Amino acid sequence: MSTRTTDGATDLFLTLTPDRVLQAVEAAGLTVTGLCYPLNSFENRVYEVELDDKSRVIAKFYRPQRWTEAQILEEHQFLLDLEQEEIPVCPLRPFPDGSTLKRQGHIYYSLAERRGGRAPDELRDDEAERLGMLVGRMHAVAVRRETQYRLPLTTDTYVRANLRWLEEHGTVPPRLWPRYRAAAEAIAKITDQWLEGVPVHRLHGDLHLGNVLLRDGQFNVLDFDDMVVGPAVQDMWLALPGRDDYARRQRGLFLAGYETFRPFDVTTLRLIEPLRALRLVHYATWLARRWHDPIFPATWSHFGTEGYWEEENAGLEEQLRIIEREASPTGVIPADEEPELTNKDFFWDME
Repeated sequence: MSTRTTDGATDLFLTLTPDRVLQAVEAAGLTVTGLCYPLNSFENRVYEVELDDKSRVIAKFYRPQRWTEAQILEEHQFLLDLEQEEIPVCPLRPFPDGSTLKRQGHIYYSLAERRGGRAPDELRDDEAERLGMLVGRMHAVAVRRETQYRLPLTTDTYVRANLRWLEEHGTVPPRLWPRYRAAAEAIAKITDQWLEGVPVHRLHGDLHLGNVLLRDGQFNVLDFDDMVVGPAVQDMWLALPGRDDYARRQRGLFLAGYETFRPFDVTTLRLIEPLRALRLVHYATWLARRWHDPIFPATWSHFGTEGYWEEENAGLEEQLRIIEREASPTGVIPADEEPELTNKDFFWDME
């Protein structure tokens, strides 16, 4: 499998040390005590830093060449819009000059308030309803402002652009590539039809339970780094990703809470399986794009092998069969034919 060549900015990003993090925070006009330690993140580099007043902030260093300054500032605007409506997100902490984004060399970074809590492994019924209420409130704010630079959640960005990258870099073994491309393109074609006319707006985009903290009965939503413009259902299915009766019942509770604040078009629930398929392609390509980062080979040692791509082909083709069955007149997937889901189907960047 080929890998990308890094540039100076990426090299600096990959070798970020606590000393450099502290220097960046101090260069932005804050005084630190020297306490600094990394938090779990694959896509970016995230640190908890103690300031001289003993408060702690989260310093986030954005991976170079992923987002432009304008795209990052639209993420920040969304967070500000939500904070102003007292929606429990982890708010940005402005630098002394009032800005929310600084740069060290070619690496952008920001600060956010620290929030405690735990990510729930699963939701109780009452929690599913309350999370639905929270997402409904978020989306009621999201629709008030359009974005100009953030990516849309479409088949062009999540499938076709990724297929081009995989082909250009020879990522998939040649004997397996035709199957992979055919399944992904077939999924994209159906998804295009189903997305036609569906309203879109700003979304969290990656709202799995790893990006939700629960403390003293209150949710806090983390990590808007994957903010996109897309259909509302994207911010539901990742939190409740199962296909069984239990998951469907909890989705009903989620939607009951959601509709306390905003109507939800239940016909868009059929987008869950296509969106799941788009994520499979996007996830595999994300791993390939990041393979130059040492943390990725160390974490996903199986990635890139023929066995890995055999499994990806089987998973993508099964996903296509599910989508085609949903497109059939009955639209029913027998429970005993539902494939088992794993964490790989659910999670993106556990930040």
